[in-house]
Amino acid sequence: MNVIENPKPSAAGQSNPLVALDAYGQSPWLDFIQRSFIAEGKLKGLVDNDGLRGVTSNPSIFEKAMGHGTEYDAQFDKLLGEGLDDAGTIYEAMAIEDIRNGCAVLDPVWVATSGLDGYVSLEVSPYLGLQTEPTIAEARRLWKTVDRRNLMVKVPGTEPGVPAIRTLIEDGININVTLLFSLDAYKKVLEAYIAGLEARAAKGEKIDAIASVASFFVSRIDGKIDGAIDKRVAAGDKDAEALKAVRGKVAIANAKLAYQHYLEVTKSERWQKLAALGANPQRLLWASTGTKDKAYSDVLYVEELIGADTVNTMPPATMDAFRDHGTPRNSLVEDVDGAKKVLAEADRLGLDLPGVTATLVKEGVKSFEDAFDALLGAVAAKRTEKLGAKLAAMSVALPEALDKAVKESIETWRKDGTTRRIWAKDASVWTGGDEAKWLAWLNVPHERLAHVDELKAFQQDVKTGGFDSVLLLGMGGSSLGPEVLAETFGKQAGFPTLHVLDSTDPQQVVAFEKKVDLSKTLVIVSSKSGGTLEPNILKAYFFDRMKKAVGDKAGSHFVAVTDPGSHMEQVAKGDGFRKIFYGDKQIGGRYSVLSNFGLVPAAAMGLDLDTVLGEAIRMASSCASNVPVGQNPGAILGTVLGVSANHGRDKVTFVTSKDIYDLGAWLEQLLAESTGKIGRGLIPIDNETLGAPSVYGEDRVFAAVLLKGDSSQDAALDALAKAGHPVVRITLETKEQVIGEFFRWEFATAVAGAIIGIDAFDQPDVEASKVETRKLTDAYNSSGKLPAETAFATDGAFSFFTDEANQAKLGGATTLEPLLKALFDQAKAGDYIGLLAYIQREPKTIDWIEEARLAVRDGRHVATVAEFGPRFLHSTGQAYKGGPNSGVFLQITADDAADVAVPGEKYTFGVVKAAQARGDFDVLSERGRRALRVHVSGDLASGLDAIGKAIKAAA
Repeated sequence: MNVIENPKPSAAGQSNPLVALDAYGQSPWLDFIQRSFIAEGKLKGLVDNDGLRGVTSNPSIFEKAMGHGTEYDAQFDKLLGEGLDDAGTIYEAMAIEDIRNGCAVLDPVWVATSGLDGYVSLEVSPYLGLQTEPTIAEARRLWKTVDRRNLMVKVPGTEPGVPAIRTLIEDGININVTLLFSLDAYKKVLEAYIAGLEARAAKGEKIDAIASVASFFVSRIDGKIDGAIDKRVAAGDKDAEALKAVRGKVAIANAKLAYQHYLEVTKSERWQKLAALGANPQRLLWASTGTKDKAYSDVLYVEELIGADTVNTMPPATMDAFRDHGTPRNSLVEDVDGAKKVLAEADRLGLDLPGVTATLVKEGVKSFEDAFDALLGAVAAKRTEKLGAKLAAMSVALPEALDKAVKESIETWRKDGTTRRIWAKDASVWTGGDEAKWLAWLNVPHERLAHVDELKAFQQDVKTGGFDSVLLLGMGGSSLGPEVLAETFGKQAGFPTLHVLDSTDPQQVVAFEKKVDLSKTLVIVSSKSGGTLEPNILKAYFFDRMKKAVGDKAGSHFVAVTDPGSHMEQVAKGDGFRKIFYGDKQIGGRYSVLSNFGLVPAAAMGLDLDTVLGEAIRMASSCASNVPVGQNPGAILGTVLGVSANHGRDKVTFVTSKDIYDLGAWLEQLLAESTGKIGRGLIPIDNETLGAPSVYGEDRVFAAVLLKGDSSQDAALDALAKAGHPVVRITLETKEQVIGEFFRWEFATAVAGAIIGIDAFDQPDVEASKVETRKLTDAYNSSGKLPAETAFATDGAFSFFTDEANQAKLGGATTLEPLLKALFDQAKAGDYIGLLAYIQREPKTIDWIEEARLAVRDGRHVATVAEFGPRFLHSTGQAYKGGPNSGVFLQITADDAADVAVPGEKYTFGVVKAAQARGDFDVLSERGRRALRVHVSGDLASGLDAIGKAIKAAA
């Protein structure tokens, strides 16, 4: 190392101060990179004419070019065409191409300087600035991916970054240490560099091809210090003159003392041993050298920081200025005592340099994150623009106060990186419980794509197996997703028709049996736990029927979808099922539609699996961890839902196009079961014909998922938005985009759950109904009958049941219409009324319950839910029992016209349904819900007609 006191510039450098820096041992680097800058030869021109020796990059530079310019569009399109579909992957691929091209331009410098210079820097994700092991892994990955000897990986010199630097140097990776402000931090970084070299040398590995710079930020220090000085001077501080005397001097003094430490260390015996092995010094690199204060020279932080074995990385404007009027001199070693006095005076004056540098580190980490957010947000926005119709568009109209709250929440989530924490499976996003165990749904589209060949082989087997029907037996998450596929896409050419049965109603069981020819039917028994009552008794029934139809070949007509090790797996193996597909134990039922629980029926009905998974992956990529929340469609939707719930709008009304109507049933379960607990949550409302704004209270969010070209709901939605109701509109270009909506809404539900403050992945109150049902069915198996119950009143064909507390609220009414009126009178603003009918779900009853619920809504101006049991027990039942206590429930049960035996059991399907209804009502009563049960004896049609008329009158 040689410090030149009075250098003689070379002839080439006499008129170029940048070239003259070489004579003082300093290397000029450029803090800028851009594709066109390289392609047009401008970077090479700086190398050839200005003595440029290196390049640093940062997110702000890339953001302008990638997100807002056009020069990256060709590669952008190519990457999208190759399936690289998320913003982070696209950014990185484009950035790496620039880095590699820059490395090619600088490689001759690397050769000429024997590896001291000629580097291009690329930083690890700024999101990792405070994490050691992830930083190490990311740096190693980038080093391997870029695969250029003159790459420098930028790693922040934070406390967690220091051990990462040591490890990476030992690995032999070139490191540019960033975000250094204080002498103490620099000392730790230099120690890490030396220790890493020593560790590598101790293993007998070469250390002469490793380079590192320590980026010491300069002007930001003066920005903070000078700002404090100006405030105190303006306030008439008694030390005003002394304060003004150090203004603009602290940063340079700080840098000079850092350089003195460098000189001392490189003279040490410890360093000399490494130098003898060919080690390069870790040079100080002066960063943040653009002048912010117009009172100072625009080349201040270049001219005053020149010295041997240093680097100055300049933004283009500063480099141009220094080339034009810079005056090189050996300034770093000038008046070191004066620098010490400046820092001592700053300390005396209470300018708190240590506090300032600590703050700057925190702000630096945050500003890097903010810049990366802006970069990835710009890339994500351009991705959305380029994908166009391949992505379902979403618009949100909110009243002013709610819009402000939603935007504030989005910004908070952005600052906190909360969506990244979701992808990192951080349970503290929710309650800090076992949520991390239930997040495999995030990655399941990609995971299933890797195993799609098994599904395609099964699909071919079904196609050639002689089946004309597929009958899926399941409940809740195992049935509702496949039902959406069946109802949305219908029969596919050359494949069997998919039917989904999710009821214990004996009439419904028989009706589905009559829909199919069992000898030509493949039965899918779908049950995650394998122990759920309904799929087990449905399997028993249809397996028995199948044996009657095909004899010993019955097992070959059955497929199981279940979790590994479940009871259903044992049954399937014992009965010789055609195939067993496994679920993932870390995916809850309602999040399982993109796992085998949805993909196996999709394959069986003949859907194109590449299309299905492609749609899912495209939306998952839109919601990826590297997509800032403001560009993340799932996170935005979830924020709207969660913030709305916290502002009293906890009812979500779904509006869907006719051709995708069944999506609402799946959405009901997802939202209700995920969010409805501990007295909080969202109450979903499906299949409700939209009314005028006047029939709604201030407790609604309207979420429309409509096919392009369907304008049938536009006028109603426009009127609702104009009246101040929150309206979300999602427009699907094709029905296939329903698949993407599965993921969007799953992600949104997870976000909404976090904002509401609950565990979005458990369902504590579903089990309560199951327990009560088991008690009743066990009692039946023991005694041959259900426990006796006594109606508190009867009215012709109607018997009425409730608990004592609820009976007291009914005002002594004993006949149908007065009882319904007394029940409905209990509903106040913000409440909802639920019609829960344990009857066969068929077109006639669906029309009946819709007509009844609209009468209640329009008459009472409260939200209404209309559900069929026992189907809803595995769906919205969780919210009714565990969510906000704002529901008023009318449960309707009836005598079965005919019953059906369950093979191997004493109880029948009718008994099970009755036990489920009674168990559900018992839990509603236990939870203090306002509820009345009316039982219909005799003819169901006439009974429903009478109830419908009474509801209209009572409403």
